[in-house]
Amino acid sequence: MSYQAANPLADEFELELGGAWTACWLAFLRVVTGWWFFHAGVTKLIEDGLAYTYGPAYLRQMTGTALGPIPVLMGEHLGWLIQAMVPLGETLIGLGLMVGALVRLASVFGVFFMALFWIGNAGFGHGLVNSDFMGLLLFMTMIVLATGRYYGLDAIIEKTKLVERHPKLRYLLG
Repeated sequence: MSYQAANPLADEFELELGGAWTACWLAFLRVVTGWWFFHAGVTKLIEDGLAYTYGPAYLRQMTGTALGPIPVLMGEHLGWLIQAMVPLGETLIGLGLMVGALVRLASVFGVFFMALFWIGNAGFGHGLVNSDFMGLLLFMTMIVLATGRYYGLDAIIEKTKLVERHPKLRYLLG
């Protein structure tokens, strides 16, 4: 049903989230986004292990960003943690999205990563809407549409007795 009957360019349409094409598309989008992050993380693990030194260096260079001195302090004082967490986090986020398990939780961390990348590129040489921002929107889409429920393990996990007894867990799944 069209929401703007007076607009001659608007035609009647429906976005049926329960439809087969929508489910396939959301699952595909989730797996591709997962592969993107998994590949980024696992290549860092293969090359540097849990000592990804570029992570803290990247944060220390964020002096002129909207986040102010926070990333610089993180890079200087939490460097040991960031060296391990960037490759491990990217790998686990990607793996979660690819298999469709804990998709909302993984996507929240994906939003965190992409927000840091987007704000970290404070020069915005490629504009405000750049690949980092598009990645952020992809993760937000995973959260909003609960894409783990479409051909993902979250659809199975949500039917377990544990989730039935603790329905708030559904906020992490989906």
